[in-house]
Amino acid sequence: MSRYVTSDSTGRRNLSLAVDGLQCGACVWLIESVLGRDPTLLRGRVNMTTRRLALTWQGTIEQAERYVAAVERLGYRLVPFDASCLAARDDHTGRALLRALAVAGFAAGNTMLTSAGIWAGFTEGMGPATRSLMYWVSAMVAMPAIAYAGLPFFRSAFAALRHGRTNMDVPVSIGVVVVTAMSLIQTIQGAEHAYFDSAIALLFFLLIGRVLDHQARGRARATAEQLLTLRVTDIAVLQPNGTTRRTAQESITPGVQVLVTSGERIGVDGVVEGGTGPVDTSLVTGESLPVAVSPGMQVFAGTVNLGGALTVRATATGNTTLLAECVRLVEAAETRRGRFVEMADRVARHYAPTVHVAAALTFLWWWLVQGAGVGAALLTGCSVLIVTCPCALALAVPAVQVIAAGRLFRSAILLKSATALERLATVDTVVFDKTGTLTEPLLALTDISHTDSTTLRLAAGLAISSHHPLARALVTATGPVAPIEGVSERPGLGLEAQGMRLGSRAFAGDPDAPPAEGPELWLSQPDEKPICFRFDEQLRTDAADTLARLRAMGLRILLASGDREGPVGRVAATLGITKWQAGCSPVDKVALVETLRASSRGVMMVGDGLNDSPSLAAATVSASPATAADISQTIADVVFQGRLLRPVLTSLSVARRARAVMRQNIGLSIGYNCVMVPLAVAGYITPWLAAAAMSASSLSVILNSFRLHGARQ
Repeated sequence: MSRYVTSDSTGRRNLSLAVDGLQCGACVWLIESVLGRDPTLLRGRVNMTTRRLALTWQGTIEQAERYVAAVERLGYRLVPFDASCLAARDDHTGRALLRALAVAGFAAGNTMLTSAGIWAGFTEGMGPATRSLMYWVSAMVAMPAIAYAGLPFFRSAFAALRHGRTNMDVPVSIGVVVVTAMSLIQTIQGAEHAYFDSAIALLFFLLIGRVLDHQARGRARATAEQLLTLRVTDIAVLQPNGTTRRTAQESITPGVQVLVTSGERIGVDGVVEGGTGPVDTSLVTGESLPVAVSPGMQVFAGTVNLGGALTVRATATGNTTLLAECVRLVEAAETRRGRFVEMADRVARHYAPTVHVAAALTFLWWWLVQGAGVGAALLTGCSVLIVTCPCALALAVPAVQVIAAGRLFRSAILLKSATALERLATVDTVVFDKTGTLTEPLLALTDISHTDSTTLRLAAGLAISSHHPLARALVTATGPVAPIEGVSERPGLGLEAQGMRLGSRAFAGDPDAPPAEGPELWLSQPDEKPICFRFDEQLRTDAADTLARLRAMGLRILLASGDREGPVGRVAATLGITKWQAGCSPVDKVALVETLRASSRGVMMVGDGLNDSPSLAAATVSASPATAADISQTIADVVFQGRLLRPVLTSLSVARRARAVMRQNIGLSIGYNCVMVPLAVAGYITPWLAAAAMSASSLSVILNSFRLHGARQ
């Protein structure tokens, strides 16, 4: 592993490894606690979402082997972190889980139907031979399905036990195997009861949770990968003789000169040394308009050169750029978000062993103290195992999530994260981005009353040949037009064709005209006075009403934007937002969110740009419009369609109602266990009655969850 170690400017060593065999929060705790015993290690953290182990130490490169050996002795396999290989492996794992879920669902449905017939036979006079035949049918359906669908749990449990540790899959596997074996023995002996349906149903419900968890982690893992797609694969480095040589981005060092041609994405952070023109910084800084750069100005990796060629002196490359910092901020925030999952893992980790200890003690009590036979004692122990099966508890939250997600989907709101509803319900502060979030994605053409339709369509015919945001806004306002032939673009100035010009004031306008308050485009034609087209941001039509309703719910509203102070201040004043910040970098936005969270606030971040992605990940919960950058939609827990802002209000309202129903479901589940477990331990409940009670508790949770359909916003 030594050759994969990197060093930073302070002399610290860093190593990123992928952990194979990571299953739950217990695994994370075990690895971090073992590494924490080594005083030479400065940092050893496991990201549950990406399964990445990050090691930092001050010392020799060879120390890496000692840290790796300590983790591998626990039974985990460590390999150099490679996002592409990890994604391929996760695709394979996801398909295997879906196949196991399908097999478990098919078998559970069929064994439940068979069991329903057997249960009816107890009151309708079914003969022993018929009942025995139906049990054998259940065994032939359930046992192969249990052997296949249980593999994800059995393999994990075996690996843990082999290395002298435990995880939440150990008690699950023991419970399934014991109930299945007991059922087979009962069937062979011709007994009245067998419990194949309980074993396969338990696997089915557990696999639902495992599949949802895997998919949620896969989406989160794709976040950093999508950020890295903005990196440039190779860069044109200027040579001393004036030529250029394409060089891999990883090989660029600070101080070299690079050439960025028109339309190319900038691959380094640096200072412009030659050339001028507009640069699209919207994804990185949130600036609504391209920024005109000139020698001496700073540019960042990930932005796009919209003008002529630029010569840039690199000041930061590779992992030290602002783009790379966004990746690190997102990964750090995802690690913090994983604490919700870890909390659930800790509950499950303590719940399951307690249940199985109770079942074992029940068996020993009846066998050794009460003097019951081994068979009778084992039946009572199995009853405790079955009646305490956490199916209702497992459904308490997912059932609400499914129903609430369906309701939100009908309102054009996509709920992406499995825990988003819980986190939405804790929100007391909403932080909005401005450009593309509170405002429409495109600038609006204003004050066209003095312009006839022919002139407007002529300007749009020129503008259709450009990707400049103002040109796109002009075409959108005009509607379908035919492009004018022979259009040439003058970098940083505008468009020219057939003696006409469309562009900046200096290129096509009247220099003596009064200065405009906002963005403008000028059209000049031979022998005619230049015409000015003015643009402005437009708020989403329901922005004011939505923010007023959010305040009525007791929520605090803030605005944080990377745009200039003037536009941000005007939007804040219009919407009545008293606390706002302009010129925010991605780091500034993360700092604001973390400051709010540190004061025990539940923070919802609503944004749409790349510069919003770290703060979206750092917030308690996040939302993005469907027009947002791909990376923002990937990170966001909520993505909403349409041109309205109301979905933010809807998602918060539904989440608060869902939280109330979740609490009711958990109360029902706990109440069921408080009543049924003592009865099962006392021997008053047979495994058959335990299975029926377990099913009834699950049904009560599901029916209560359906109350969300009738709830008002």
